[in-house]
Amino acid sequence: MTTQRLPSRRSVVAGAVQAAAALALSQSALATETLPKMTVTRDPNCGCCGNWVTHVKAAGFAVEVVEVPDVAPLKARLGVPDPLASCHTAEIGGYVVEGHVPAEAIKRLLAERPRATGLAVAGMPVGSPGMEVAGQQPDTYEVMIFSAGRQNVFARYRGRQQV
Repeated sequence: MTTQRLPSRRSVVAGAVQAAAALALSQSALATETLPKMTVTRDPNCGCCGNWVTHVKAAGFAVEVVEVPDVAPLKARLGVPDPLASCHTAEIGGYVVEGHVPAEAIKRLLAERPRATGLAVAGMPVGSPGMEVAGQQPDTYEVMIFSAGRQNVFARYRGRQQV
C-alpha cells in the first residue's frame, strides 16, 4: 500500500500567492493593452502640453497629437466649462480630458465609466503632470468630473500623488 503525500500548508500558500501575483500581472497587462487611443489637441507652441503627452504615453496610452493655433473652439464644442479650461484638450473613450489630469485618474474614469462629459484640472498647477518645476513644491489641486451644468471633485492630488 502506497501512501500519498499531501502538499504542505506552506507550499499551498506559496502556490496561491504565485497564482494571485500572476493573475494581477496579467490583468494589469490586459488593462494597458485595452486602453483606447487618446487624441490630444494642443497649441504647437506650448511646452507643458508636450510634457503631459509624455506622461500619458509613459502610463501606457497610445496618443495622437493634433496641433492647432486655437483650441478654444474644440473646448466649446466638447462642452468644457470656461472655469475648467486649460492649455490642451484630449478625447478618449467617449470622454473629454482637459488640462493636466494625471494618467491614473484617466484610467479610473475609463474603468468606472461614470455618466459625465469628462475630467479637468483647471489652470496649470505646479507639479501636476507636465507642470513639474525643479525646486518648487507641487501644488495640491482637484481633478474635477464635469457634465453640462455639473462639476464635482473626482480626486485630489499633490503633484502626481493622490491625496
